[in-house]
Amino acid sequence: MVTEHLKDQTHIILDSIADGVFTVDADLKVTSFNRSAETITGIKKEEAIGRHCWEVFKASICEKRCAMKHTMKTGKPVVNQSIFIVNHRGDRIPVSISTALLRDQGEGVIGGVETFRDLSVVEELRKELLGRHSFQDIISKNKEMRRLFQMLEQVSDTDATILLQGESGTGKELFAKAIHALSARRNGPLMTINCGSLPDTLLESELFGYEKGAHSTAFKDKPGRLALSNGGTLFLDEIGDVSPALQVRLLRVLQDKTYEPLGSTKSQKADVRIVAATNKNLEELVEQGKFRRDLYYRVNVVKLVLPPLRERKEDAPLLIEHFIRKFSRLMSKEIQGLSSEVVPVLMAHDFPGNIRELENIIEYATVVCKNGLIGIEHLPDYLKEENERRSQKPSSEKANSLKDVERSYICEALDRNQWNRSATAAEMGIHPTTLWRKMKRFRIRVPKEAERNFHSPS
Repeated sequence: MVTEHLKDQTHIILDSIADGVFTVDADLKVTSFNRSAETITGIKKEEAIGRHCWEVFKASICEKRCAMKHTMKTGKPVVNQSIFIVNHRGDRIPVSISTALLRDQGEGVIGGVETFRDLSVVEELRKELLGRHSFQDIISKNKEMRRLFQMLEQVSDTDATILLQGESGTGKELFAKAIHALSARRNGPLMTINCGSLPDTLLESELFGYEKGAHSTAFKDKPGRLALSNGGTLFLDEIGDVSPALQVRLLRVLQDKTYEPLGSTKSQKADVRIVAATNKNLEELVEQGKFRRDLYYRVNVVKLVLPPLRERKEDAPLLIEHFIRKFSRLMSKEIQGLSSEVVPVLMAHDFPGNIRELENIIEYATVVCKNGLIGIEHLPDYLKEENERRSQKPSSEKANSLKDVERSYICEALDRNQWNRSATAAEMGIHPTTLWRKMKRFRIRVPKEAERNFHSPS
């Protein structure tokens, strides 16, 4: 009677818990299933009990990396591992799971217990927050990038030629896609041609097309990218690499919206919007006589300068999370994030390859990572070597270096937020009082003109 009473009490307690809870025997067959587990999965207790746990949950880790099986085999618990389970409707539900062993009075293992928390609301909130910092697949909360987003909305619906200038890997092609998607030509084609990857003769052929007999291998007419992008957008990547001879023909396209295919004497109309991009300073090329001044003014109607990643480090955590989710999904892995020692390594790196380099780093780390967290051992060799060199500096030098980095980061964050203490603290993920203490420690003074905005405490 006492045992039955205790069992009833246990069931009442378990059913009052907001998290899903179930237990299994030594064969991983479900022996109990609380009310929250029913709510989250949509599966009744009677349907779950007696079945193997993987038959009930159909989770993303069930086949190869079962958390319960791992705990039963090693005796080690799993704590707050993020996975997806499949409910009774076939929908994927994000949950956080924890596992532990069940032992009898003699300390023998008789089964296991697993709790799981529905993260659907958290996931929706994450998506909402990410949505606030994303624009047409471009992710950023940087002040200058947000200004560029506003400019894109203003100029995209016109047919004005746009020049995207920025270092390699800063996302110029993403901007070109956003311009096309926001324009009245969005239903037309978006064609891309890399002017720096093709020799002059081939580039001319690809751009303007040719008629049958134009050269020895021209057995039939071939339309160029200008013709194929008719009614849409043509993205001329690395326009700074175009030769002076080809620049003359390109000028005519921009000036008169006409061109002639190779071997033709008839002009064709180019109903196309031009977006150009370069990682070079075209003004300097003009002064050096390597780029035509008249073409530069035709290309440079609206110029958007994309900042490198080292100047928008506050975007790194957003981009890292995005790339981890992307590659985890592509590789069917459950990578939860970065370990604590990896974050300062990445934040201290200058990323000469910009966002493309960061993406490659996360892709590599996802490939070699076998557990849920990316550690220093999963980073490319050059980053590990860079970290070792930094760690070999004298402790005083390292301390000063880290202080300089932190002080500089705080000053940049304050400047981005017009010295608004609450907004700066929110961006940094700390309490405004903590920010105030850091400013006092680093002797960061508020400019007189910003004191009202800062709301300095007494």
